[in-house]
Amino acid sequence: MTLILASKSTSRRTLLKQAGLNFKTIAANIDENRLKNEMLKLGSKISEISEKLASEKTLKISRDHLNDYVIGADQILTCDEKLFSKAKDIEEARENLKFFRGKYHTLTTSVSLAINENIIWCYTSEPRLKMRHFSDEFLEEYLVKAEAAITASVGCYFIEDLGIQLFSDVNGDYNDILGLPLLPLIQKLRELNLLNE
Repeated sequence: MTLILASKSTSRRTLLKQAGLNFKTIAANIDENRLKNEMLKLGSKISEISEKLASEKTLKISRDHLNDYVIGADQILTCDEKLFSKAKDIEEARENLKFFRGKYHTLTTSVSLAINENIIWCYTSEPRLKMRHFSDEFLEEYLVKAEAAITASVGCYFIEDLGIQLFSDVNGDYNDILGLPLLPLIQKLRELNLLNE
């Protein structure tokens, strides 16, 4: 039996490694935008969409790795009741960050666990973060310095890096903000006897 992380996220891999877990990583490439749009049309809640995306990633890998436990995760950013995806380029990142400026946004973060093509557990948290009223000058400097964070993260930031300078208030577990509710996951793995008591 192997533990598999169904993600290519550097942050999620790092969190699991730092927690001392032994696992392998296999990226689960699903059409996230199609699934989001379908569920939004059906009137699904953001938490339901996040859980569905996490579960679909988990199940995709589980189909080819029976008898292994698979972890999948997803995170959706909403601000002023608007759902955001990763910025396509620096121009879209600039507009998104201007929209977030001075406002709270929510990171609906889900993690799921599957074995033998069955979801056996799912957990969702919703950290809230407020971006400060940064200047346009600061924004332009940030866009130059942030590099990969601009299009690799839904909020155009890595809070564990330069992105922390964007914020005035943060409410929620740090791991959840990074994209993986780690404490509930570890507790579940312990209940399944995958970690020592």
